Amino acid sequence: QVQLVESGGGLVQPGGSLRLSCAASGFTLDYYALGWLRQAPGKEREGVACISSSDGSPYYADSVKGRFTISRDNAKNTVYLQMNSLKPEDTAVYYCAATFSAGYCPSLRYDYWGQGTQVTVSS
Repeated sequence: QVQLVESGGGLVQPGGSLRLSCAASGFTLDYYALGWLRQAPGKEREGVACISSSDGSPYYADSVKGRFTISRDNAKNTVYLQMNSLKPEDTAVYYCAATFSAGYCPSLRYDYWGQGTQVTVSS
């Protein structure tokens, strides 16, 4: 059974950090493009960061560039999102996703999704 399970969300003060994890089961992430997306209340889902399957190149939304880092650990079959200097506008449900498709990862449609983890940035 293919499954992605996120963890690491929570409540953090502005300027703080969190690391989200997404563990895969039922398939290996090695050859998949991986992404983190988020959805805030009343807003459309948006891509935050992704990592290409072909060369491992990361891509970031302008709103998180320089603050967030996506990484993968193929040995642990896990993808991470390190989030630093968090802002209230980063508050959202964060989802990890995977696709076997190749190409420019911000444009890919994802096949597998996690259940989401809530991140709340508030003082």
